[in-house]
Amino acid sequence: MTAIVFDLDGTLIDSAPDLRAAANRMLEGEGFEPLDLPTIISFIGNGLPNLVRLAMEARGLDMTRHDALTEQVVGHYSAGNGALTALYPGVMDVLNGLKEQGHTLGLCTNKPIVATHEVLGQFSLTEMFSAVIGGDSLGQRKPHPAPLQATFDALGSSGIYVGDSEVDAETAQRAEVPFALFTEGYRKTPVAMLPHKWSFRDFAALPAIVASAQTLPA
Repeated sequence: MTAIVFDLDGTLIDSAPDLRAAANRMLEGEGFEPLDLPTIISFIGNGLPNLVRLAMEARGLDMTRHDALTEQVVGHYSAGNGALTALYPGVMDVLNGLKEQGHTLGLCTNKPIVATHEVLGQFSLTEMFSAVIGGDSLGQRKPHPAPLQATFDALGSSGIYVGDSEVDAETAQRAEVPFALFTEGYRKTPVAMLPHKWSFRDFAALPAIVASAQTLPA
């Protein structure tokens, strides 16, 4: 069976509305205008501290306050309890099906690990993943290959990586792992310009991709 590691935001869940709400609560508390959803989506991918940095730059906030304002955004995000976050269609059925087939599942995200576990609990996904690596689990975060490699190491097997973004594509390439690109997430680059072995827009297509991956040379 194949080990399958997933990204989280933009791949399994659409969390952009909650991230926007948290960032905007911080901005409004500082007396600045909120940011629209497309702008926030353009900031997603390199972890929450980077999103906060970009939001601060967009509104001209003093960057010496980055750590404190990041803590504020984390607090607002946790207080929101994922009310605006949703699983992408078909995710739960496909994950259950892959588990039933005997595949081992892992999660590798740049979201802070505490927030990651909160989201997994919210959607009853905690038991789905045998290994979970967050953006602050290691000294590096994606696109450094170490988090993805650590996830596969924890699973005890090589396999494929499923993600939605430029960061995910680069991570897979640097880790030398076959990459399946979910095209309906937060990427900004045309599909053809991102390195990937497979692409899909509907999670119903993922089991066939996994099956084809089992025929790849070791």
